[in-house]
Amino acid sequence: MLCLQDKSLFFVLIGLCLVFLTSNVLARGGYSLQPGDILEISVWKEPDLQREVLVRPDGGISFPLVGNIKAKNSSVQDVNKKIATRLAKYIPDPVVTVSLKQMLGNRVYVVGKVLKPGEFLVNRNVDVMQALSMAGGLNPFAAGNEIKILRRINGVQKSIPFRYEGVVDGKNLAQNIVLKPGDVVVVP
Repeated sequence: MLCLQDKSLFFVLIGLCLVFLTSNVLARGGYSLQPGDILEISVWKEPDLQREVLVRPDGGISFPLVGNIKAKNSSVQDVNKKIATRLAKYIPDPVVTVSLKQMLGNRVYVVGKVLKPGEFLVNRNVDVMQALSMAGGLNPFAAGNEIKILRRINGVQKSIPFRYEGVVDGKNLAQNIVLKPGDVVVVP
């Protein structure tokens, strides 16, 4: 039986592992920035160049001396390089730090005949079944085999069919796709 001290140590170790895994994903550029995300940007020895920046709905950010740059679908490292390159015109060898303060742009939506329809903020990859679970599951009147995923690709909306029974039965698992930011799961 674990004592209180062992349990505390266990939870501290789990927390450290989660921080390590999250930082590794971000360090490899595994997360693509989305509108709504908040970045912390600072330039070493330049107190006037330290601030929080919101990724705008158009996917851009603004920073002093840099102007506007595209951040949407870029990694934190890509944004860091873009800022450092533009600042080099004004500051010799700028040391720029860009960190992701809040991931608020990665949202998916589940609407229709589920128990808790709504907007869901996700900070990891979420597939259709996981999104349905986040929405409390299908209600008894849902047409599970007529579910659609609405996705915008280059400004054009596309409808992707999803047959709930096929996934639940384990017969058609390939249709349980990973959702992308902005996807809408429609349950008729």
